Amino acid sequence: MFRSLILCTTLGLGALSAQQPPAPPPAATPVPAPEPAPKAKPRVRIDTSYGPIVVELEPALAPVTVANFLQYVKDGFYAGTIFHRVIPGFMIQGGGLTADLTEKPARPPIQNEAPQTFKAGLKNLRGTLAMARTSDPQSAASEFYINLVDNPSLDHRDYSPEGYGYCVFGHVVSGMEVVDKIAKVRTEWRKGQSGVPQFPVFIKGATLLPPQ
Repeated sequence: MFRSLILCTTLGLGALSAQQPPAPPPAATPVPAPEPAPKAKPRVRIDTSYGPIVVELEPALAPVTVANFLQYVKDGFYAGTIFHRVIPGFMIQGGGLTADLTEKPARPPIQNEAPQTFKAGLKNLRGTLAMARTSDPQSAASEFYINLVDNPSLDHRDYSPEGYGYCVFGHVVSGMEVVDKIAKVRTEWRKGQSGVPQFPVFIKGATLLPPQ
């Protein structure tokens, strides 16, 4: 009788199992959506009397500074300006004066983003592009410079006028040989300024290049 009870119980379980719907197939593993391609950084070609220099900008890290620079480029402001300050072993500076050292009227100064750009890793290294200014940290307008060597003394250290730093917002991607050629020109004192090239180093124009 015991064996019969076991058999009946087994048959009962079998009948119960037969009445249940089959288990659904395991769900397919979702395929992650492809990440969007990173947006290309803007590049500007600066045509000089010594050849072209192409710089790549950092709008995500220095949005105010890059927007300001690009507006001057789009306005054609840099055409006819010069590299008016050339200091070998340091930097070349331009974008604000004409050949007779007259200052071109510029837009109002912009915010100095050096604290945040330095924190993001943009430093005054050889080949980087940064904003020139006076002793007032918030005085940068149109003038820029290109570092000939690593210049850590120009980086942000603190929020004092002496330590605020100079905002790096891009770097040279081609034409560094042109920068080095400009760095070798003969310079003189003129109108109270040092490092003025004896013969003007012109910026013929600056052009925003198509995205790559």
